Amino acid sequence: MAAVQVPSSASDGVVVDAIELTILMPCLNEARTLPSCVRKARAFLDRAGVRGEILIADNGSTDGSQSVALAHGARVVNVARRGYGAALIAGIASARGQFVIMGDSDDSYDFTALDPFVGALRGGADLVMGNRFMGGVQRGAMPMLHRYLGNPVLSFVGRLFFHTPIGDFHCGLRGFRRAAILELSLRCQGMEFASEMVVKATLAKLRIAEVPTTLAPDGRDRPPHLRSWRDGWRHLRFLLLFSPRWLFLYPGLGLLILGLAGMTWLLPAAQPLGTVILDIHTMLYASGATVIGLQLLVFALCAKVFAVEQGILPENRVFAALRQRASVERGLLLGLALMAAGVGISVYSLVAWEGAQFGALDPRVGMRIVIPALTLFMLGMQVLFASMFVGVLGLRTHGRRSTDPT
Repeated sequence: MAAVQVPSSASDGVVVDAIELTILMPCLNEARTLPSCVRKARAFLDRAGVRGEILIADNGSTDGSQSVALAHGARVVNVARRGYGAALIAGIASARGQFVIMGDSDDSYDFTALDPFVGALRGGADLVMGNRFMGGVQRGAMPMLHRYLGNPVLSFVGRLFFHTPIGDFHCGLRGFRRAAILELSLRCQGMEFASEMVVKATLAKLRIAEVPTTLAPDGRDRPPHLRSWRDGWRHLRFLLLFSPRWLFLYPGLGLLILGLAGMTWLLPAAQPLGTVILDIHTMLYASGATVIGLQLLVFALCAKVFAVEQGILPENRVFAALRQRASVERGLLLGLALMAAGVGISVYSLVAWEGAQFGALDPRVGMRIVIPALTLFMLGMQVLFASMFVGVLGLRTHGRRSTDPT
């Protein structure tokens, strides 16, 4: 690949020859394993004839990792902000290669066997993920909890939510075209950075490939930085927050449909369900499910509008069509109509009470009128104020542009 002139990522602004590949390793107190990792990476570059560099993104090591890396011919960028993602974000920004292959500096990945990654990148892939389950996980290299629960479950959730074909969401060995990843504006500072890269690359419709890789037991003499439950939750939280459909929309639809069906079923009279008789008490719970379901749908709409307006999530065709047909005014009219229906049914119940001389009423009769009335009124209030709130989220500010009076 021919060299071209590009501005260096160094702070001095010196123009340097572009290189093809940066092998990037995040580091926090890895003096024990860094020499082996750097030697293997250098051996690959020499064997494959790739013009590249080895870059260590040091996250505040206190064991001399920086000196060790420099002594073995690597370049070091110091990253003050702590976190796996923070180190990699700074490393990617400082990389001089057109392509970047990142991998942990604990000697668990084989940096001498990067040929599939380079081949896929040269073939046009924007992101190349390693898959440890395809390539092989050596005995003792991955805790049982991660191998049979954490990784499979989180990878399944990622595939389900975002329709990505990746089988190993959290493999730390991956390659990418630097310019494409920089455009994603990755921000996560912790371990969930691994999920953020895959999710945003999928949403941006980047070309993603997956290649087998191996995982060996790390060479550390101390516990890993990863905290299983804390970091697992952070990954799951990120996946949920980036998918309003699964977080709000689908649960909301389910509750709304079940609630409305239950209320409709119980509206005429009590209904048997096996040996149990369901009556107004169940109807009240169905009403609650209906209200909560609509509230979740409102959350889904607000989250989607905000994410699209801020450029966090892309706008799909269904949502774009919905926004064209919907308006604040139509939402207000729908909300007012639902409230009016609730008030009307309430008036009817009051008339029925008057007919009983405002005396005691059978709750099994009266509540069958009051519960739907109150439900409709609450739904109308939700729709009315949600319409206004969505309108606020969709506001765009335009700066004043001066014009020449002449």
